[in-house]
Amino acid sequence: MRLPALVLTLTCACAAQDFLVKPYLQLGNSPRLANDEKMLLLWHTRDENAGFSVQVKTAEASDWTKPVKAGSRRITVRGVESHRVWIAPLTKLKPGEEFDYRVLKGDQPVFQARARARKPAAQPHRFVLFGDCGQNSPAQKAIAYQTHLAKPDFVFLAGDIVYGRGRIAEYRSNYFPIYNADDVSPALGAPLMRSTLFVAAPGNHDMFPDLRAFPDGMAYFYYWNQPLNGPQLSPGSPNTPIPAADEGTQRDFIANAGETYPRMTNFSFDYGNAHWTVLDSNHYVDWRDSGLRNWVASDLKAARGAAWRFVAFHHPGMSSSKTHFADQQMRLLSDLFEKAEVDLVFAGHVHNYQRSYPLYFSPAKGSGPRGRVEGDWRVDKEYDGVTRTKPKGPIYIVSGSGGAQLYDPDQQDNPASWQPFTVKFISQLHSLTQVDVDAERLTVRQIDLNGREVDRFVVTR
Repeated sequence: MRLPALVLTLTCACAAQDFLVKPYLQLGNSPRLANDEKMLLLWHTRDENAGFSVQVKTAEASDWTKPVKAGSRRITVRGVESHRVWIAPLTKLKPGEEFDYRVLKGDQPVFQARARARKPAAQPHRFVLFGDCGQNSPAQKAIAYQTHLAKPDFVFLAGDIVYGRGRIAEYRSNYFPIYNADDVSPALGAPLMRSTLFVAAPGNHDMFPDLRAFPDGMAYFYYWNQPLNGPQLSPGSPNTPIPAADEGTQRDFIANAGETYPRMTNFSFDYGNAHWTVLDSNHYVDWRDSGLRNWVASDLKAARGAAWRFVAFHHPGMSSSKTHFADQQMRLLSDLFEKAEVDLVFAGHVHNYQRSYPLYFSPAKGSGPRGRVEGDWRVDKEYDGVTRTKPKGPIYIVSGSGGAQLYDPDQQDNPASWQPFTVKFISQLHSLTQVDVDAERLTVRQIDLNGREVDRFVVTR
């Protein structure tokens, strides 16, 4: 039984004034699949102690569930009017099934939308991935529109969520209005976030840790709610972004962020029959650290039962772009990816699309935690993704053309400028990565902002 059609947003005169940011879905600290699935619903309001609650209606139910009270976190930042981030659980969801939800203020419904619970391992699923997006550009809006047309089960952002300092102000102008727009068009964006789960890795622009100049920066820790199952980092510990700030601003930041700082920089989660390992690739992290490496190895080892294993972070280890060419620090983890038989490694940072051959890489001894990492690679050129679809080694994808200005357009038609491991390089148009996942097959398509397919390849087990 399918739910009847309805408008995405309840048309209520009070709805617009109730929200600074309209409701959007988050995974929360629920990394593993469950028989009773759970998601979180977040929204932002002015700093008032309103009585908000949520209700759910599934396909099998004729009535709404009993209202569940929403909690809130007060955000206090110098130079920004204090406001609240409301959080409400959407619980007892049947895996893979559609459901309706609505937000009530008092006993008055003020917002309503439809979503789908996380799919179980037995169901095929589709995700869309891109990075380097939140610049409020025409290209960003067109990519949001193409994402809407793709109808993904979830969206993954490969860092640099908003430009250029990860600020509250930038989320409000460059992010939420585009991915949670009320209307659908290439010129506006789409109402994605209210109905589609978004997950993200932090990029360098998200972790710009100078709160002296931008006290509303690092809002990633305020507005995202993702798993906290990564390495047990704590404020002030190594491999942690330490915000430069006066005592009061730093105290406010830590209070605003709560338990998300700094633990939400590395985590893992399952969706369908795939396991994701999400890492912080920023320069303050030393991926030679044995504790961090052990966590990655253990996380991937625990996922051996998953049909597919994906790793995602911001700075690509394998890139042919002249821009950011020296940001190769994530090559230091290549041995762990290979040992765990990771299928795809996703990154952003470089504002174009690149695909590598399947490859194995051996870093040179003494490679440091930042900059160039020399070494030797072995490339599988027999794999073509069409007739020969079982790769020998991980395939590395750069998908950083989600909306920010493109890098190195001249290299697209100059294969002589590519590294020997690169097989595809698209840098003259913005694009997104669409992946269809089933039990035995991945179908990966790169789609540009006009809806044209610019790359396609298949991976089979």
